[in-house]
Amino acid sequence: MPTQNSPYSAFAALLASSGQPVSPAELHGLLLGRSCAGAGFELDPWLVDAAELLGGAPQDNVRQALIGLQELVKGELTGDDMAVVLLLPSDEAPLAERAVALGQWCQGFLGGFGLTARDAALSGEAVEVLQDLAAIAQVQSALEESEDGESDYMEVMEYLRVAPLLLFTECAKAPAPAAKPSLH
Repeated sequence: MPTQNSPYSAFAALLASSGQPVSPAELHGLLLGRSCAGAGFELDPWLVDAAELLGGAPQDNVRQALIGLQELVKGELTGDDMAVVLLLPSDEAPLAERAVALGQWCQGFLGGFGLTARDAALSGEAVEVLQDLAAIAQVQSALEESEDGESDYMEVMEYLRVAPLLLFTECAKAPAPAAKPSLH
């Protein structure tokens, strides 16, 4: 069955074998959300945030997968391609399963973004993207196995491949230098 060979399935099996009840989609969303909010790509803070979601320090094999996932995300956000590959079940998986994972991804993204976002005001467009993600996270069970359901899912997927880039471009700029303390 081709679904078993997908990166999502392999990561899900790795997490399950380590006793981690967390979805790979939620972990990927968390990483991408924190990265887009300006967390940077330092390894230790990512592993701390991941450990919090996992409920404890990950085993070595999961830790290595998390490091690889961060390298992948760093490459996507800082590279020349203008799209992100979401860690979701393959197209062969039932639509309901893919929709649940999509909702988990959005929840993870919003959580990661919220953990990291600075107090800087966001543009109207960025606020709209975050509102869209919150709405998508809620409709996960509304998609039905049908041609329209597939079409809706694909449309949302395409949106989510580019929406994080807007937030990354806006929020992940280098922070302004801190004010120099006065020497009185």
